Amino acid sequence: MAVGRVVELHRFPVKSLQGERLERVDVDLRGLVGDRAWAVREPDDKLGSGKSTRRFRRMAGLLELHATYDGGRVGEGPVVALPDGRSWRAPDAELDEALTAYVGRPVALAPEADVAHHDEGPLHLVTTATLGRLATDGVVLRANLVLDVPGLEAFAEDGWSGRELRVGGGGLVLRVREPMPRCVMVGTEVLHETTRLNDGCAGVVVDVVGPGPVAVGDDAVLAGR
Repeated sequence: MAVGRVVELHRFPVKSLQGERLERVDVDLRGLVGDRAWAVREPDDKLGSGKSTRRFRRMAGLLELHATYDGGRVGEGPVVALPDGRSWRAPDAELDEALTAYVGRPVALAPEADVAHHDEGPLHLVTTATLGRLATDGVVLRANLVLDVPGLEAFAEDGWSGRELRVGGGGLVLRVREPMPRCVMVGTEVLHETTRLNDGCAGVVVDVVGPGPVAVGDDAVLAGR
């Protein structure tokens, strides 16, 4: 029996940049095909982010940039647009120069190498109940999948840890790993509310058990206990 349905799909071709809303996308073991496949990279291999950690370095203004796969052509690299309207398809030396000027230090847009660009896991899933409680949307939380589950309480997806979701009819099987901890990327107001209401977590980290396509409108069946 279906627990809910997919109402939004979001892909972010470049880590920490705005992305694109999709109607359908393929999912492999890494996640949505093309999601966070590129990143703004410094010479020491630190990746541009909204926070500073062992792997990431905070770069102000990245959320003002947009990245899309023009016509869905993932293999050709994303098109990155600056706030002034200029855009380039990666890889491009002029794009790297523009990004360097924008962030104020030497950077380049580079594809993923040996270390995954994802913070916590391949996919991030959240329910409309949780989004409603936080008065935000899937783009702000940078969620890949948004599920509408009638009658579900906010943050109830936290209790799905260890269970599987079978989505659509193309063989896609997901396993919920754990609640997703939030950071400053969601904005201070949403982060404050998330901390106040649910110990800083919103949505869940999801692993891919069986690859397959997913589309808006697909049913999601929750298996397990």
